[in-house]
Amino acid sequence: MPAPRGPVPVLEKRDLPQEVLNLLDEKPTVHTSEDFPDVSQPEIKAAIDKLRSRSMLQYETSDTEQVVLTAEGKGICDEGSHEYKVWDAVRQSGRLPIKELPSHVGADSAKVGQGNAFKNKWIKKDGDALVLLAKEVEDQARITLQNIQETKTLGDAKLLADLRKRKLVTLSKVISYTVTKGPKYAKEIPEEITDLTADMLTSGAWETANFKPYNFNSLGASQNAGALHPLNKVRTEFRNIFFSQGFVEMPTGHFVESGFWNFDALFVPQQHPARDMQDTFFISDPAKADKPGPDPETEAQMDAMEAGSRKLFATATKKEIKSRDYEQYWNNVKEVHQNGAFGSVGYRYPWSEDECLRLVLRTHTTAVSTWVLHRLAEDPRPARYFSIDRVFRNETVDATHLAEFHQIEGVIADFGLTLGGLMKFLEDFFSKMGIEDLRFKPAYNPYTEPSMEVFGYHVGLKKWVEIGNSGMFRPEMLEPMGLPKDLRVYGFGLSLERPTMIKYGVSNIRELLGHKVDLDFIEKNAAVRLEKN
Repeated sequence: MPAPRGPVPVLEKRDLPQEVLNLLDEKPTVHTSEDFPDVSQPEIKAAIDKLRSRSMLQYETSDTEQVVLTAEGKGICDEGSHEYKVWDAVRQSGRLPIKELPSHVGADSAKVGQGNAFKNKWIKKDGDALVLLAKEVEDQARITLQNIQETKTLGDAKLLADLRKRKLVTLSKVISYTVTKGPKYAKEIPEEITDLTADMLTSGAWETANFKPYNFNSLGASQNAGALHPLNKVRTEFRNIFFSQGFVEMPTGHFVESGFWNFDALFVPQQHPARDMQDTFFISDPAKADKPGPDPETEAQMDAMEAGSRKLFATATKKEIKSRDYEQYWNNVKEVHQNGAFGSVGYRYPWSEDECLRLVLRTHTTAVSTWVLHRLAEDPRPARYFSIDRVFRNETVDATHLAEFHQIEGVIADFGLTLGGLMKFLEDFFSKMGIEDLRFKPAYNPYTEPSMEVFGYHVGLKKWVEIGNSGMFRPEMLEPMGLPKDLRVYGFGLSLERPTMIKYGVSNIRELLGHKVDLDFIEKNAAVRLEKN
C-alpha cells in the first residue's frame, strides 16, 4: 500500500539556553533537577555552559545519591507485593489448593510471596491447601516503595540494604546545578561576531562589534598525527647502542640470497634440516642464482658506511689491500664441505652446485655478515659490524613466533677473543636496553663453536624467552675467506620483536607485527620514553 502523500512533520527543536534565561528572569535561582526534571544531565550542562561562557549566568554543581526503583520494584508499586498477591488470592478463594496458586498469582509471585506470607502470619497451610490467618493486612512493602518513588530517598539503612539485596531498588548518582544570573545577564543571547572581516576594518564596525570570546578551556580536536611503532623505537635504541660502541652498519637490501651466502659459506651442510622446505622459503623463479661475484651497488653502500669509521683510526703506513678472488672462495667452500680443508675433516659428502645456488628468502642476516667478512679478508683488521632487518622462516605463527620478523646481527672481529668476552659484551649490551637478567645456554650452530642461546625473562609471560643466539665463528667458515688463523670473530643474532615484548609488556608477538596490530596501541605509546637513571 503506498504511503500517504503530504508534508513531512518537523519536530521543533527545544531552545534550552533560552528557557534557562526566561526562568532566571522570573526567579533569582534555578535548580535544574527541579525546574528541568525531564532534561538529561548532559543536555542541561551543555546549555548552561554555553551561557556561562558568555558570563550570562553562574552555577554550582552538586552530586546527590537517589534511590531508584527497579522494574520489579515498580511492578510492586503498581500491583502490590508478592506476599500481598498470595494473601489476596487466598482471601478470594477461601481455601486455595497450593498447586493452583501459580495460576492465580503467577509463578514468580507464588514462589516468593508464599514464604513471605507465611513469615508475616497472613496465611497458613491446611493439608494441601492455603487458608487465611489474617483477615486484614497492610502491604508495607508496597507502601515503602511508593514513598521511595515519590521522595527518591530512604532513611533506614538496614531496610535499604535489604531492598537492594532483593533487587527492588538501586542507587543512582544525580548531578544537579544551582544557577544564578551572571554579570552579563540578558533575556536574550546577544549576537556575537566570530570573524574579523576586511569590511569591518574599513568601516570601523569592529570597534563596537560584540566578538565571541575564545574558550581556552575547551578541548581541541584530536590530531591524527603520526606515531612511532614500538619496533622502530627499540630499533633506534639498538642502533644508537651499536654506534656508541664503534660498530659499522651493514647494507641489508637483499631479501633474496643464494644458498651459497645463506648456508654454504656459513659451513651449513646441504643436508641440514634448516634447508628443508619446512624451515625455509625457496624461490621458484628464477630457478637459481649466479655464482658469487662482485656487487658494485652493495660495495658502494659499504664504502660509504665504513668511511666515517675509518677516520677514527690513524694508520702510519698504507697497507697493501688484497683483491678478492671469488672463484677461489667458491672452491674453498666446496672443498671444506666435500673433502675437508683448513685443518677440518669437513662433512665428506658429494657437494651439489645446484643446491648451493638455489634462491631463498634469507633465513638470517648472517648471510650479510658472511659477505662483509669476505670483504674484510682484503684488509684483515679488528672490526665491528651490525645490521637490523627482516628475515623469513617457514614457521608456525604463535604468541612468540612469526614467519617474518627482524633480526639484529652483530659481528666483532679481533685478535685474542674469548667466549667469556662475548658473554660480558651481551650482558652490557642488553643492560643498556633495561634487560638486566640474562641466561646463557649451550647450543649447536653449524657455523659457530662454541655456541650459546641467550634468554631474557618476560614478566608478562612469567617465563624465560629466547632473545638471541651467539657464538664464535668456526675456522671452516673464516679461513676459506682468506682471513688469518689468529683473527677470531664473535657472531650474534638477536631478535628485535622479543626484547620489544619484554620492554613494552606485550604477551603476543602478533600484536607487534602483522594484521592483528592494534593501531590504538601504537598511537598511545609515547614517541620518546624518559628512562630513570
